[in-house]
Amino acid sequence: MSGNGISEQTTCNKEKLQNSLELPSPGLMTDLRKEGEDQATNNEAPETQCVNEVLGRSTSAPAHSLWSTEASGSVRLRIDELCPQEPITVHQMFMTSVQKYGNLSALATKRNDKWEMITFSEYYYLCRMAAKSFLKLGLERFHSVAILGFNSAEWFFSAVGAVFAGGLMTGIYATNSPEACYYVARDSRANVIVVENQNQLDKILQIKENLPHLKAIVQYSGQLQIKMPNLYSWEEFMGLGVDISDKTLDEVISSQKPNQCCVLIYTSGTTDTPKGAMLNHDNITWTAHHASRAGDMQPAEVKQESIVSYLPLSHIAAQIYDLWTGIQWGELVYFAQPDALKGSLIRTLREANPSSHMGVPRVWEKIMEKIKEEISHCTYIKKKLVTWAMSIILEENQRSPKHEEKSFLFTLADALVMEKLCAEMGFSCCQKFFSGAAPIGSDTVMFFLGLNIWLYEAYGMTESAGPHFMSGPKAYKLPSCGRVVPGCRCKLANIDADGVGEVCFWGRNVFMGYLNMEEKTMESLDEDGWLRSGDFAKMDEEGFLYITGRLKELIITAGGENIPPLPIEEAVKKVVPIISNAMLIGDRRKFLCMLLTLKCVINLDTMEPTDDLSLEAVEYCQQLGSQATNVSDITDGRDKVVNQAIQAGIARVNAKATSNAQHIQKWTILKKDFSVSGGELGPTMKLRRPIVLNMYHSEIEAFYKE
Repeated sequence: MSGNGISEQTTCNKEKLQNSLELPSPGLMTDLRKEGEDQATNNEAPETQCVNEVLGRSTSAPAHSLWSTEASGSVRLRIDELCPQEPITVHQMFMTSVQKYGNLSALATKRNDKWEMITFSEYYYLCRMAAKSFLKLGLERFHSVAILGFNSAEWFFSAVGAVFAGGLMTGIYATNSPEACYYVARDSRANVIVVENQNQLDKILQIKENLPHLKAIVQYSGQLQIKMPNLYSWEEFMGLGVDISDKTLDEVISSQKPNQCCVLIYTSGTTDTPKGAMLNHDNITWTAHHASRAGDMQPAEVKQESIVSYLPLSHIAAQIYDLWTGIQWGELVYFAQPDALKGSLIRTLREANPSSHMGVPRVWEKIMEKIKEEISHCTYIKKKLVTWAMSIILEENQRSPKHEEKSFLFTLADALVMEKLCAEMGFSCCQKFFSGAAPIGSDTVMFFLGLNIWLYEAYGMTESAGPHFMSGPKAYKLPSCGRVVPGCRCKLANIDADGVGEVCFWGRNVFMGYLNMEEKTMESLDEDGWLRSGDFAKMDEEGFLYITGRLKELIITAGGENIPPLPIEEAVKKVVPIISNAMLIGDRRKFLCMLLTLKCVINLDTMEPTDDLSLEAVEYCQQLGSQATNVSDITDGRDKVVNQAIQAGIARVNAKATSNAQHIQKWTILKKDFSVSGGELGPTMKLRRPIVLNMYHSEIEAFYKE
């Protein structure tokens, strides 16, 4: 089997591939495109026309409700005057893309220092092969194929193949423990689990006897180290379905309806038990089309976008951005190495030169810290030049929109410094930069704005199939997370005197419900079907949204004061730059306290925080007159200079508080930073507050001892 997942037997020339896929002839495809263009003025997209002609219109399954908690359930689609588009299935979306982009490169995998690429036609064919193999293994309708591993072409083939075969594609976070894997696999009734390597396989072997629906395990990377029944290598798996006919698969595909579930996204459990959010075909295809256009992603016939896939595909943000939008618009997806977040991501970015890039806030923070470290090693003259250039660019970017003509000084600063710096990061061709999955700090946004990198924030939920609000070239205002995606709606519920209310969503992207959790589903949807976000926000007269806090994170003190912790935590991190993480404590307590961690060096092999302070933290200490180089030099009040500086910073934050109840009365520095491996952070670097409360119970109780 070759490195890109295509065996010698399945490698096809264009003519053979076209015949095996039963695609329309090139002439027919041209006629259909032209017909689509002619009818575009009738408010129906050309790609919808093409799908209708080749595959027939999709009809939704009978449904009477906007929600369902059954895997086999169907829902009423939220089609209205804002969202009149014809609903389509994932297969119809993919077929349309193959017709338009079949010969374009779709996926790029690096093996033996060489990038190997496959086209969209080959991509589609391999997904069909995977679907046939799933059917051969006995995948039942609306049972899941669970995928456990790092991003790869095989991950994509498994995901799309599972949907084609009538199953539910279900990602499992690669960092999950065996117990967490068991929860997802059992809850989703997994018939097949696809794992990356021996490490991930070991987790499943520990739990497989307790998974009543499990029929097979497939390993897609590395050689099988053991032989056992119903365990297959990727090569073996892809050959299983050779005797499943195209007709058999097509019958399964044609039975699928846009309002039926095809994807399960499990919430990461940062605030509650993980829940399986059910997304239907229309959730996926509508969001991939419309939300991405709000972010200015271009279709390949205009310009082929390229991206690097490295964030967890089990999370909705990466899955929509990398997988489904990639299919929709004909993007070229480069797969990063498994150690991307240990340092190899920059190297991949330099080689791929993506046109668009997305990161969670912690990734952007790490890039910022890396850039600051590189600048600190520059000569005095070069350091002054970079500082000058960043100040010029930041000032002008704050004053005028991105698309407006810039001054000569701005152009000079960008050409002399920033273009070279962007090239070093692999961003020389990158035009769009996105941040999502969690709120991003204003200091990070401002730092990148000084590099002439505009970070577009996307705001949404797993339950909204990703972004519901988007910033972009035409919708940018700090510190807002943008405007509502066209075609979607929003409202603020229970607005207070300051104009703050709970954000509620409506649109084709809103999920079906939580699998087997009717009570939780009804907590998330109000009586009219609006999705409650649990986030508090205010909206300005231009429709820009500003998040102010989260309902489940809201601290209600013993005195009844409602306090959103996030703004206070961000304020402390901003005034005391040595702080890495800050968590406010005080729910049902007499006063507020705070847990603090310091910026430190990360062990790239284990991803564990070390005792060594980061270069930025060491420089901060030196500016104060401290010689501290380790976290342990500062904890327990050992370094009076640094501790006094932290206290002074917190005093400045307290001075700006709206009431005495919002003052931080006590704080402590923990002995190590928060991390994914330590359990304090989720897979997307979100703070897992309930976990932290349990882990540091003794430190918290010490605050409140008389």
